Amino acid sequence: MRTISYMKQDNDKKIALVAGALDLPFFTRDALRRAGWDVFIVGLKNFCNPELKPDMVVRLGNAGRAIREFKRRGIKKLTFVGALGHPNLSDIRPDWWTFWTLIKIMKNQRGYDSMAVALNSDLEKQGFEIVAAQDLAPELAFETAGVQTKAKPTATDKKNIERAIEVSHTIGAADIGASVVVDKQVIAVEAAEGTARMLNRVVEMRANHKRKSGVFAKMTKPGQDLRIDIPAIGVDTVNAVADANLRGIVVNTKTCFVVNKPAVIKQADKRGIFIMAIDE
Repeated sequence: MRTISYMKQDNDKKIALVAGALDLPFFTRDALRRAGWDVFIVGLKNFCNPELKPDMVVRLGNAGRAIREFKRRGIKKLTFVGALGHPNLSDIRPDWWTFWTLIKIMKNQRGYDSMAVALNSDLEKQGFEIVAAQDLAPELAFETAGVQTKAKPTATDKKNIERAIEVSHTIGAADIGASVVVDKQVIAVEAAEGTARMLNRVVEMRANHKRKSGVFAKMTKPGQDLRIDIPAIGVDTVNAVADANLRGIVVNTKTCFVVNKPAVIKQADKRGIFIMAIDE
């Protein structure tokens, strides 16, 4: 009986980390291991940094190979982190499992969230549990609400924050984007280009803006499936917000990845902007 109990516990602590680009997979891997997880890393070809040293590498269209390996190893929990850019056509040449899954996903192509839900649903039918990495390793996000930096929002900032949250929820409910910039009026909203390019537009737009004003908000979309589509900020976000002469950043607690949290806070303090985490 003890052996059976031990084996079950061991299997319950196995997880596959499907890794895309940038640094988030590194921090997620380390946080999960500190939390006691046995992490099997699957790197996505042409996206995953080789320095992550994945246990296996697959192209986007060869998911069936990874699925078979998960089952062989007794892995039932999956988590997805890291950015995906524009894949090469050879990478999305699908095997049979991916081909039929893509057909089901494309039927739900009303936006990124709807496709993510369809992917999760199909994986669950295969017997897998899709889990949010930030639920297993809360240190990956801001765990408590409030200002996280030396700089604090003013009364004017708070009005911009309220407006930014309202607009973010509106565009999020329509599955358009998650990020917005507000300086009394709406300056920019995120669409298909993603957060980084949206902020680059704002930097260019406000090149002659001499004083800091306005806020950047990256909020969870209403009904967003946070197991596979997780908002994130990092040092690059802080620098872009500061370069745009904005005064601060607003994110959700617990549901927005902070890539290298100590470095993010240190850089925000250095650039003189605030970061506020809220429970909404």
